[in-house]
Amino acid sequence: MLMSAFGGFMWLIFTAMLVLAVVALVMAAMARPDAYVAASKQNKNFWLIILGITVLVNLLVPMLFLQIAGLIATIVFFVDVRPALKQVTGGGGRRGGGSSSDGPYGPYNGGR
Repeated sequence: MLMSAFGGFMWLIFTAMLVLAVVALVMAAMARPDAYVAASKQNKNFWLIILGITVLVNLLVPMLFLQIAGLIATIVFFVDVRPALKQVTGGGGRRGGGSSSDGPYGPYNGGR
């Protein structure tokens, strides 16, 4: 019984790694190629290849070492590359741009 619970837990971990890799691959594919250059990151083809290999390894090759290497590449994309791409393209997480002092109804002037 303990082994089946451990197997279920490992299946959940491997599925989460696969989903993260697929999401990163889609995000990398949707970004403009010139944004990678402007953000001083590797080019778009590099990230598409790395993340594509990660997805294939997670799907086809049950070798934990390769899956962990792919997970590291996915984490690097999410933590380093994606925020730099968002900063270059102006997608700071707020719809319509805006500055950090904007409230829900417009700019906050401090009562002036």
